Amino acid sequence: MNEGEAAPASVAGQNSRNLLARVAAAMVLAPLAIAIAYAGGWLWTALVTLAAIGLYLEWLTIAGAARERRVVAVGVVSLSAAGLCLAAGRIEAAFTVLAIGFLAVAAIAQARRGWTAGGFLYAAAAQTASILLRLDSRNGFVALVFILLVVWVTDIGGYFAGRGIGGPKLWPRVSPKKTWAGAIGGFAGSLVVAAGFVALDFGKAGWLVLLGAMLSIVAQLGDLFESAVKRRFGVKDSSHIIPGHGGLLDRLDGFVAAIVLAAILGVVRGGMDGAGRGLMVW
Repeated sequence: MNEGEAAPASVAGQNSRNLLARVAAAMVLAPLAIAIAYAGGWLWTALVTLAAIGLYLEWLTIAGAARERRVVAVGVVSLSAAGLCLAAGRIEAAFTVLAIGFLAVAAIAQARRGWTAGGFLYAAAAQTASILLRLDSRNGFVALVFILLVVWVTDIGGYFAGRGIGGPKLWPRVSPKKTWAGAIGGFAGSLVVAAGFVALDFGKAGWLVLLGAMLSIVAQLGDLFESAVKRRFGVKDSSHIIPGHGGLLDRLDGFVAAIVLAAILGVVRGGMDGAGRGLMVW
């Protein structure tokens, strides 16, 4: 077998190993995330806060600002303090801490100040949205599972539809591998999730289908946004912390966008504190 014949086989083998690593990691992480989300309280807050810190550190690494120790320290301390405030139910205090942290990071950053402050804002938005949504005592857990499933199915459907069907690229300048077929396949998967929740009587069909569609689209935009940031700095993966998936930014980009939108919708619809209609009820 000559080199020209060996190369495709090598690439196919690498892709197969990468897929197996992705599946193995997902089989461990997905049930763990749902179990901790069900437990809620301090456990969920701790997980989300650690993830937010990881997102912030990976963002700084991508932007080339991870060597600025004061920027790292201020961001980590601010996110940690906000997590403690949120766990104690001091929502106003958490937002105050994060606002101060954002201003401090922006003030002391030496290089790429806008990108550095933007990374803190990204992590803080993910943290607060994830925790506040779960605090909704009426249906926070159900809403959170719905969002997780929509994001996961959008990602899985996009992966297999994109590879199986191929076709025109979605946005080749930002993400060369993503196709329109993958985007449509992921979107279709989100509608299946919505239909399942309708069948389980978690809400009206019209609202859940619309919600699933919006979350799927936003999750894909979040994925493209993270790809654009990495391309801006010439980075392939945010890190290699998750086998087959890269870093936290690579894995949570769609979730961050979806959870922020869901939190905004929850607030608008009078939820987030158990007193209103919440995210899942029409």
